[in-house]
Amino acid sequence: MEKKTEQYDVVVVGGGPAGMTAALYAGRARLKTLLIEKSLIGGMATYTSEIENYPGFVEPIGGIELMNIFDKQFRRFGVDVKLTDVRGVSIECSQKVVSTFRTDYVAKAVILSTGNKPRLTGAKNEEKFLNDKGISFCATCDAARNEGKRIMVIGSGDAAIEEGMFLTKFASEVFVSVIHNEGTMDANKVAQEKALANPKMKFLWNTVVDSFEGDETLKQVVLKNVKTGQLQPVDVDTCFLFIGYVPNTKIFEGFVDMTNRGYIKTNEDMETSKEGVFAVGDCRDKTLRQVATAVGDGAVAGFMAEKYVEEVNYIQKEIFEAEGLIMAFVYNASEPLDREYLARIEQLQRERKDKFQLRRIDVYKSDRIACRLSYTKSPSLLCIKNGQVLHDCTDLNGMEQKIDEIIKKYS
Repeated sequence: MEKKTEQYDVVVVGGGPAGMTAALYAGRARLKTLLIEKSLIGGMATYTSEIENYPGFVEPIGGIELMNIFDKQFRRFGVDVKLTDVRGVSIECSQKVVSTFRTDYVAKAVILSTGNKPRLTGAKNEEKFLNDKGISFCATCDAARNEGKRIMVIGSGDAAIEEGMFLTKFASEVFVSVIHNEGTMDANKVAQEKALANPKMKFLWNTVVDSFEGDETLKQVVLKNVKTGQLQPVDVDTCFLFIGYVPNTKIFEGFVDMTNRGYIKTNEDMETSKEGVFAVGDCRDKTLRQVATAVGDGAVAGFMAEKYVEEVNYIQKEIFEAEGLIMAFVYNASEPLDREYLARIEQLQRERKDKFQLRRIDVYKSDRIACRLSYTKSPSLLCIKNGQVLHDCTDLNGMEQKIDEIIKKYS
């Protein structure tokens, strides 16, 4: 079966809060935008029954309800949505290609928003109690609904112990399953000391989860002693898993730079190691992974993708596809001498009339366009014809004579 090819300005891979925000910004900027999600619009946020820390809502709001609002909002701006699995992203002839089973989506900019997923225990019946049925991954999100209840925490790292202490403000008891010997945890020493002194926290050493039990919702976690093999049932209302997260970035290995844990490296503009490819949300290397921070990432990436597409379109249309001789003057508008050179070049263009077209490229705020023309410094004058940079003049003394020589040579 021959693959179809479709063209877009921006393709967003992943439909969580970061991806939807990025798509909203791109769509609102009148860019032809596609969002691809392989399963559920809203991502991990839909697993949370109540979100209390997203600004704008006085009362808690369900994760699914909030993500439905996001969904309706970004679709208002004409964003296309495809529910399919992305098999890879590549760059071919300076174009980004997002590949699915049936279609290659060719884009000028790509935003990676594939999120991450909590590391599961692999115990029996685990899948049955996901999706708000007793297994949770976010204490900040779900603590309040466990007022006066019995909770179990799996793990002993910083997240597990610190979130466990937070949960003691709400729960009647917090059981902590730790795989290590008594007194040994992976958390920092300060957190360990506070946790051990907390009367609500009860540690179950040398244990792992053997199974999750219940009917419609979780009722019991059965622990297994790793030394004796003995099973220990513990009645609980909710079990929080804090044994780490796994970023959904495997298909991007070798394409963009990542940390040794598989999170995508970006700068503050959400730019990855590949030009025109951005990363946002929980798949990005960052400190805090919440809906609020995901939205911030998406806003920045959507804005930067708009600027990138504008630059690509300008260079392609006004420089590489323009007919005749192009003089691109790279200058800094804040420099008096650069402004003087610009005035002289503009006068020369008027005098030489149709001999060349002038393109003004100001690097005062950003040199991104100039960098795509491989300029060396400002001020400089680039001679371009048929999409090729033929000459880069950085010494502008005697500029009039040099321009006449360029005209004579390349016209």
